[in-house]
Amino acid sequence: MDGDADISAVAAAIGHPARGRMLMAMLGGRALPATDLAKAGRVSRSTASAHLAQLTGAGLVDVERQGRHRYHRIAGQEVAEAIERLAAIAPPIEIRSLSDGNRNTAQRAARSCYDHLAGAVGVGLFDCLCELGALHSDTVTVGEPAAFTALGVDVSALGQGRRPLTRSCIDWTERRRHLAGELGAAVLTALFEQAWVVRRPKGRAVAVTPRGQAGLRDAIGLEVGALAPDALDRTPLRRVA
Repeated sequence: MDGDADISAVAAAIGHPARGRMLMAMLGGRALPATDLAKAGRVSRSTASAHLAQLTGAGLVDVERQGRHRYHRIAGQEVAEAIERLAAIAPPIEIRSLSDGNRNTAQRAARSCYDHLAGAVGVGLFDCLCELGALHSDTVTVGEPAAFTALGVDVSALGQGRRPLTRSCIDWTERRRHLAGELGAAVLTALFEQAWVVRRPKGRAVAVTPRGQAGLRDAIGLEVGALAPDALDRTPLRRVA
């Protein structure tokens, strides 16, 4: 017979600044090599390997092998949700360099939160969907699906698995809600597939392309330029993000 959940075991695995920074880097949804995670954690490659072994042993991180290379990613939606919730109540890390400041600016404007859209653009998208009646704000359930169709998402094809169709996620930078769940993931996937949104070269930040700026305006009335100008796809910002 098992007793209460031992949350201290998970807390101990997360409870080192380097491991925390690595988990936040992986929260972008991509599988990353140890070299990139060492940079994110601000530690040496050998030290990063030891930290990643601890995170993997605790069931927080999975390892993917491609030939001789190993890539690390968050071990599923439940882990990502737990990290999201911790981020919402955690104090911010001090910005110590221009590159860190630029990266933080880009991520606050628009980023992937595991597999859904977050930042100012993610919150703005959520608000527009509620205003259009596509989402019921109080219950975060689907209303009129036309707005999702305009974004390239067929709502009727979703909701067959165990994952919740919709849920709200408190954005750790905006302190307001953005859309998560299966539908939130489908929206971000559609934005990528239509090249309305692209990933910036490093980190979790994403950028809204000119096509996406026009598409989001036409589809749901979201004015990205007015809401989050730092989210626009501009080459100088992409180089430092």
